[in-house]
Amino acid sequence: MTPTALFLPQQCFQIHQPSLSHKPETSLLVLRQKWLSVPELSWSGFPVPIDSVSPVRTSRFPLSRCVPEKLFTEFELNQTPNAEPEATQILDKKEMSFVDILKGANSILPQVVLASTILALVYPPSFTWFTSRYYAPALGFLMFAVGVNSSEKDFLEAFNRPAAILAGYVGQFIVKPLLGCAFGTIAMTIFGLPTSLGAGIMLTSCVSGAQLSNYATFLTDPSMAPLSIVMTSFSTASAVLVTPILSLLLIGKRLPVDVKGMVSSIMQIVVTPIAAGLLLNRFFPRICNAIRPLLPPLSVFVTALCVGAPLAININSVMSPFGASVLLLVIAFHLSAFIAGYSLTGLVFQNAPDVKALQRTLSYETGMQSSLLALALANRFFQDPLVGVPPAISVVIMSLMGFSLVMLWNKKKNQ
Repeated sequence: MTPTALFLPQQCFQIHQPSLSHKPETSLLVLRQKWLSVPELSWSGFPVPIDSVSPVRTSRFPLSRCVPEKLFTEFELNQTPNAEPEATQILDKKEMSFVDILKGANSILPQVVLASTILALVYPPSFTWFTSRYYAPALGFLMFAVGVNSSEKDFLEAFNRPAAILAGYVGQFIVKPLLGCAFGTIAMTIFGLPTSLGAGIMLTSCVSGAQLSNYATFLTDPSMAPLSIVMTSFSTASAVLVTPILSLLLIGKRLPVDVKGMVSSIMQIVVTPIAAGLLLNRFFPRICNAIRPLLPPLSVFVTALCVGAPLAININSVMSPFGASVLLLVIAFHLSAFIAGYSLTGLVFQNAPDVKALQRTLSYETGMQSSLLALALANRFFQDPLVGVPPAISVVIMSLMGFSLVMLWNKKKNQ
């Protein structure tokens, strides 16, 4: 058989079609690799026997073809499109694994809340070092994290549903305060608890929505997360005026309320950190991208401290004879708020195509509030420490009930 010749100056060669027992793509790839690995071929203008560099020596169907150099590259890409991308993807996954772990830290938040509660009850000294003076900075950090992870686009998209935003606001600052007033009055009249405990329940019902409601919504209905963020942000921003006014109306006749002091405190704890996060995200995106992966684990850690510390510090009050009564009232208050938010939304938006998802979102928004803010205000503006007991219990109950609903509703959706 006449050797098939390779003519380099024209970058053209002849090959025999391999037998059916060989894979064409393998033969061509080996051919090119061996051709490129021989230095003499790069400069020689003489024909070189292809049999000396190729495993394809015989053929049942001889066929001459002129194949340009460019075809080798195209052939390799077409035949093995996933070889190099797969390696790149694996490398990217390895490089991003640590960042992904940091970003996914919030997924263990329910377990962290439960663990913090148990640890605070079993061994209070593990949290008692985190005293009340740290509550305001801790809450400010959580508000800053919300601002960093928010943008103007999120707000603009959610504002396309003003009726839902208004419903969430009504649930937060009308339905819930009415429930708080009712259970606070029951605490003082029927249960005979001190006035300060009833005032603590009312104060808990007057604060803005909790950021945990946004995460609970994301776990249940991800598409509703921006709407939940807008609801919480709107109630949080307006809490600077609404919370002191509601506190004055509900508690003012029983205990003195420093409205100006509350306004100033909420500005420092809530409004300023959120604004700082938004501005940082808007004008310094590189800094935000650098610190954003660190915020979820830090937020989980701070939340664990904020859940365990109030319980550990007030452990004597919680374990006191009236502790069980306060616990029962706080559970009833939150349960009523969750049910009210779900039921009223079903009545108002019964014709909406996503009514179930909207019901769940507004249930979280109504049943979960920033109890840490109520606790910070109680410690700062009320001399009686018993005022802080209901908010301290509320932090735990609200979190446990909210994430229990997450698991319940997700289970029903998957059935």
